[in-house]
Order: sequence, then structure tokens, then C-alpha cells
Amino acid sequence: MIRYFLFLTLPLYVLDQWTKWLVVSNFPDPEQSPLPARVIEVVPGFFNLVRVHNTGMAFGLLNGSEHANWIFGAIGLVALTGIALLWKKSAFPDKISKTAAALLVSGIIGNLTDRILPGRGYVVDFLDFKLPFYELIHKESEGHFPSFNVADSCICVAAGLLILSAFRQPGRAA
Repeated sequence: MIRYFLFLTLPLYVLDQWTKWLVVSNFPDPEQSPLPARVIEVVPGFFNLVRVHNTGMAFGLLNGSEHANWIFGAIGLVALTGIALLWKKSAFPDKISKTAAALLVSGIIGNLTDRILPGRGYVVDFLDFKLPFYELIHKESEGHFPSFNVADSCICVAAGLLILSAFRQPGRAA
């Protein structure tokens, strides 16, 4: 576990917090600033850097709900406890599932840190992609997929790896 923590979880957590710090330091607070939202167009018409506050969960669901930040913070703590217990019981038998667990821990801790930081109380999302045909699914989006961050990416990749490991034959090397 220590190897996965040192070489995967910790560096990704640091990258997540560093990128969020850069965004908070260089973009106006969308709720406090009279300035218009800042958008840095990285790949025109496809990828932007923005600053979005999210107290809810994925896709901004329940964002702004009264106790969402506390509820999702508590869910994160329960998930971390569950992952630690499962790791102790060797529930992650191969490299794929161990990598997934390490990514989950990184993502959960990254977003949990945002929720509990003094003066913060929200998760900072900043990666904004405009996807072809997404506006057909969600008309108000103008094609913009919900903004996300490094921690969210870790959680999504972990979910994919866990699904992949579930379909692997037992005893096969990872």
C-alpha cells in the first residue's frame, strides 16, 4: 500500500491541489467578483480553463444545496474508511484494482480537502470541454461538458479500472 500511496496517490493529490491553487490564485471568484468570469481558451472551440465552485457532486448535481458540502464530505470519509478496510482484507488482489484504489484515494482526498479548507467550502473545478453533440443531451450547456478537476479525473479512471478488473479472470496476472 505504501508504494501505491507514495508513487501514485500522493503525487496526484499534490497535482490536484496545486492546479486548484493556481486557478483560485489567478481567476476571480465567480460569486464575489464584479468582474466577468475569466476563460482561458487553450484549444479554441474545444478546451478552456475556467473557475467553477461546486458544493455538490459529479456534473454539479445538488450544487448549492444547503448541506451538500457536509453530506458529500461525510460520504468521502466513509469511502476512504471502506477502501482502507478493503485493502486490509486484500480485496484489491491485482495491480489494476490496487491502482484503482490508489486513484480513488487521491481523488477523494483531493476533493475532501477543498470541502474542508478554511474559507473554501467548495470543490474547485476548472477543466472545461466543449463536446460535439453534447448540447443535444443538455440544451442549456451550449455544448460544454460539466467542468471537472484532477481529482475527478482520478475517480473516473479508477471507476473504469475497477470495472475492467471485475471482468478479468481470477488468477490472471495484471
